[in-house]
Amino acid sequence: MKHLPLNLLIGGTLVGSIGCVMLVGSFWTPYDPLALNFAAKLAAPSFAHPFGTDEYGRDVLSRLMRGAAASARISLLTVLLATIFGVFLGALTGFLRGWFDRILMAVNDALMAFPGMLLALGLLAVFGANEKGIILALALAYMSSVIRIVRGTVLSIRELEYIQASRLMGNSEFFTMLRHVLPNCLAPITVMATSMLGWVLLAESSLSFLGLGVAPPAPTWGNMLAGSRAHIEQAMWLGIFPGLAISLTLLGVNLLGDALRDLLDPRLRKRS
Repeated sequence: MKHLPLNLLIGGTLVGSIGCVMLVGSFWTPYDPLALNFAAKLAAPSFAHPFGTDEYGRDVLSRLMRGAAASARISLLTVLLATIFGVFLGALTGFLRGWFDRILMAVNDALMAFPGMLLALGLLAVFGANEKGIILALALAYMSSVIRIVRGTVLSIRELEYIQASRLMGNSEFFTMLRHVLPNCLAPITVMATSMLGWVLLAESSLSFLGLGVAPPAPTWGNMLAGSRAHIEQAMWLGIFPGLAISLTLLGVNLLGDALRDLLDPRLRKRS
């Protein structure tokens, strides 16, 4: 019996553990994450408050759990939107080619010339700095990478013999694309979506840190980090725990993405 790869074991454990915290935080937290308690403000970590309290006496652990749920919701919806529309447009342009391919890829290349965060900041000016605006802005910002990868994969598949055989059998281009092309794109799409989850989580935390994410008092890891700056000298735990949560989540997602790439790429499987 083969042992599980170390990156899959560690990444899966981290992502699974943080996922459980995110799920529980959606329904239950030790304290009300929005309840003010000025008598206990800036309390150090203790048995009653394992992660301490903030400048308003709110329990940091409860806010981390609720913030994890908000960050997960934004990240998953963003990746879902970017993947669905990116796969559709990338498969369509790669399989049909022609004028549609030239126009779409010219627009896509122009979007890819902008850094994802810079493009998201510009789109937030249009959509507004709220949860729906963040999801739409980040989905559009990262969709261009999905289009590029899916198009490249489709271009390498569309000329293979079984695709030609499907056409000779009288199958439509749409049926051939759905039945024979897209299933063979699942491996790169899966790896891309996993990697994008980490990118989006970091981008959402950065936007919240800049004050362009979910508005306080609703907690997210990014705005908790932003709020800790004024009290970092006397209450360093306010910055340590949100930063640690973001770092561990990114580590888990990246390790899991590397493991999926190794498992799904046949060339890498042959080397192992």
